[in-house]
Amino acid sequence: MKFNLENIIRLIRPHQYIKNLFIFMPLFFVGQIQNTELLLNAIAAFIAFSCAAGAIYTFNDYHDIEDDRKHPRKKSRPLASGAVSKRQAIIIMALLASSSFLLMVLLSYSAAAVLLTYVAMNVAYTIRLKHIAIADVTTIAIGFVLRLFIGSTATGISLSIWIVSMTFLLALFMAFAKRRDDVLIYMNTGKRARKVIDGYNLQFLDTAMSIMASVVIVAYLIYVTSPEVIERIHNQYIYLTTFFVILGILRYLKIALVDQNSGSPTEIVIKDRFIQIVLAGWIITFSWILY
Repeated sequence: MKFNLENIIRLIRPHQYIKNLFIFMPLFFVGQIQNTELLLNAIAAFIAFSCAAGAIYTFNDYHDIEDDRKHPRKKSRPLASGAVSKRQAIIIMALLASSSFLLMVLLSYSAAAVLLTYVAMNVAYTIRLKHIAIADVTTIAIGFVLRLFIGSTATGISLSIWIVSMTFLLALFMAFAKRRDDVLIYMNTGKRARKVIDGYNLQFLDTAMSIMASVVIVAYLIYVTSPEVIERIHNQYIYLTTFFVILGILRYLKIALVDQNSGSPTEIVIKDRFIQIVLAGWIITFSWILY
C-alpha cells in the first residue's frame, strides 16, 4: 500500500493543532508577542509540539482501531477504515516523534523535558487513563497546561498562577462537554464509543459543566480586577474583556446543552461564527489594552 498524502494528513489531524496556540499565550500575556526572537522560539516550539501531537494522534488511532470501527464518526478515520495500514502508521509515528524531540532539544532542554512529559501522559491516557472517569478529563486539561509550560520554557517567560489556573479550568469545562457528546451518542445509538462513559451521565456532566463555567468566569473576573495585573499593564479597563469571556462560555453551553453538538472543541472554534467573533473581539480588545 502506497502512502497517500491526503490520508496521512487526516491521520495526524493538523486541524487539531489550533489547540497548540496556547504555546503563544505566555508571550501574549506579558506583552512580548512583538519580540521577534522570542516569537521565533515560540513558533519553533509550536512546530515541534505539533509534530508530537501528530504522533500521539496516530498512536491513539493505532491503539483504538477496533473501537473506532464501532464509532459512528470515527469509523471513517484512515486506520479504522483501512486507508492507512498499521505499518505505515508506525513509520509516521516514528518520523514525527523523532523530529519533534530533536527540534525541541535544539530549542531548550527544559522544553524537551516538558514535551516528554506530555507524550508519556498521553500514552498513559490512550492505554488506561481515558477509561477512568474524572481522570480522563483531568488528563486532557493538564495537556493544555503543559502547552503553556512549553511556551514558557521555550521563551524564558515565567507563568502566572492566573494563566495556569484559568487554562486548566477552561480545558476541564470543554472536556466535560466532549464527554457529554459521547454519552449522547450512546443514548441515541446504543453504541458505547468509550468505556469511560459508564462512569458518567447527563445529570453529572451538566452539573460539572455549569460549575466549571461559573468558576472560569469568576477566576477571570478576579484576574482582570487584581491590583497586580492592573499595575503591570498600567490599564484599569482590562475588566472590559470579561464581556467576551462570558459570551463565549454561554455560547459554548448553548452548543453543548441546546444544540447537543460539543464533541469536538476544535471544530466548534473553526466552524462556529459566533465563537469566532467573540474570540476575535477578546483578542483585539485585550491587545489594544495590553499593547
